[in-house]
Amino acid sequence: MALEAGNTAQISVATATLWKEPDSPQEADRLAIGTRSAVRDWVAGMTRDERVNGLNGRTESQILLGDRVLVEEIRDAWAKVIVLDQANNADPRGYPGWVPLRQLTTDTNTDTGVDHIVSATATSIRDEPDGEVLIPGVSMATRIQILDEGPYRGWGRAVLPGPQQPGWIRMRDVTLAPKEDIPAVAGRTASVSLASQLLDVPYVWGGLSAYGVDCSGLVYLAYRQLGIQLPRDAGDQAEATRPIKDDEVQPGDLFFFAHPGKSIHHIGLATQRNADGELTMIHAAGSYGKVVQEPITGDRAETYVGAHSVFDE
Repeated sequence: MALEAGNTAQISVATATLWKEPDSPQEADRLAIGTRSAVRDWVAGMTRDERVNGLNGRTESQILLGDRVLVEEIRDAWAKVIVLDQANNADPRGYPGWVPLRQLTTDTNTDTGVDHIVSATATSIRDEPDGEVLIPGVSMATRIQILDEGPYRGWGRAVLPGPQQPGWIRMRDVTLAPKEDIPAVAGRTASVSLASQLLDVPYVWGGLSAYGVDCSGLVYLAYRQLGIQLPRDAGDQAEATRPIKDDEVQPGDLFFFAHPGKSIHHIGLATQRNADGELTMIHAAGSYGKVVQEPITGDRAETYVGAHSVFDE
């Protein structure tokens, strides 16, 4: 399938940033739009204010290796795409935005391996076991197909997007992708554990990787790891989940925040109540510039609008 408007394509880098317009990236963003997408170094080169406020209005989201997009338009070295598994209210098909053509490859649409998902915070794909790195910085929650031929010294052959030959990935860094709905009790516990892997990771507006997340991105990644596909943004996540009372909150439930008369602007993942009985949460906080765990107090308590559950029971 050719890389052209009207066809689907796959992300060929570990993390592609979804930009608002082709002219949104600035000179300092060159690392994020290269053929290797050095997101870790890009994030490390920004100040907290640049990560929290400087990207606002320029970046929309991020897309992980192998994820499929619908190509709507090609303009010079850029493609306008719809991210098919990131639901949002702007487009019923998925999240719209622009990515560099160099970060896309043709969609082979082949299922040649066993579905896995990256469980390590981050890993890499190599040309052979312990060999040269082909794709660095592959984030947790990335879906990977492993050829069903058994591991070799702890490594498995990973199917790569497009016409690339398979690479090698450490089997300890992946787990079998969920095939059935996870029970609510186990899902709540697991979501907190997964979100905890990203404690102290930088806050990045639109971030959706182990090297930087925003508030809804953290929740999206934690539940995607469990095979639960939530919408991308906090407001849409509220609409897709079930409201519950505060005394019903359990770890793994979601807290939402909004200023009076305004739409939801923030989300956190519930953890255990602290010794004083206060609700606590893990969230990507722009005020701290990173993922933290803390009680709902102060400004957060003033803008708290309610809790929701991802699960029906």
